[in-house]
Amino acid sequence: MVKAKTGRPAVLMDVAVLAGVSTMTVSRVLNAPERVRAETRERVLAAVKELDYRPNHAARQLVTGRSGVLGVVSIDTTLYGPASTLYSVEQAARHAGYNVSIASLSSLHRTSIREGVERLRAQAVDGVIIVAPHESAADGLHHLPPEMPVVAVDAGDDIPVPVAKVDQRAGAIRATRHLLSLGHRSVWHVGGPADWLDANGRIEGWREVLEAAGRPVPDVLRGDWSSRSGYQLGRRLAADPEVSAVFVSNDQMALGVLRALREAGRRVPEDVSVVGFDDIPEAAYFWPPLTTVRQDFGEVGRHAFHMLLDRMAGTEPESRRLVEPELVVRESTGAAPGLSRA
Repeated sequence: MVKAKTGRPAVLMDVAVLAGVSTMTVSRVLNAPERVRAETRERVLAAVKELDYRPNHAARQLVTGRSGVLGVVSIDTTLYGPASTLYSVEQAARHAGYNVSIASLSSLHRTSIREGVERLRAQAVDGVIIVAPHESAADGLHHLPPEMPVVAVDAGDDIPVPVAKVDQRAGAIRATRHLLSLGHRSVWHVGGPADWLDANGRIEGWREVLEAAGRPVPDVLRGDWSSRSGYQLGRRLAADPEVSAVFVSNDQMALGVLRALREAGRRVPEDVSVVGFDDIPEAAYFWPPLTTVRQDFGEVGRHAFHMLLDRMAGTEPESRRLVEPELVVRESTGAAPGLSRA
């Protein structure tokens, strides 16, 4: 193995020599990794890591007309879903050798999205990914600079740019069917805020299953994603003896529901079964461990990144890429009261 000379940063040729490939192949791995065989790509990335190679973005911009920087517009939040989505997009870009510049917004609407994109365009980014989980973002996605390659994440369907997202409706269908399969007569739902697309997609899937099965459809109880709101709504559910199964739109609210049920003397899952959504790292350590719907944020980020590469190359990707969620069954769900648990 050949290493760069001591005392100077590694250059593209050093990576090529160490990996046993041409400089053109190294460039392809850093700029369009999906076009390089997996074995070659891994060898090049290992050489990049060993040499601590940092692309010279100024030189690359002079040669290619590109800065090697991607922009991300996202709402400023610590909520698990949006934060994980942002992280996954950033990781996918950085793994391919791109720098990432983030424009964090306090709200997502036409003016703020346009300002965020303009702020990134002033930094000469090559393309922009917009994380847009709010209903209010739709209008902003219809008024973007036409020359800027843009891809959206977690956005609605009626927008003019490609979208990568988890199939929220499918996740809710899996959760609701799971509870009905355990013998529960119906399923109550603690939903998220009305302006969140994810929350509304989960309501859609939940309602669809109940209606198809001819089961009662209780009124949706709307929370704000916090454990506190889940606890407050959980107290209302705990006071209703008819409630035996609850699908909660995220794991933080499910934690609040679990506490409310416990305080009211309603055992989980013997009296009430509970399903969450997200599979946050702590979900397996709730008491009881939480059955939930796992979202593959990493896959969403990779899809969004490669869709943006296509747009930057002048190729239109498919308009929608949906990532299927996974139901993770743990101890918070069980047979309906009165049915055998054998």
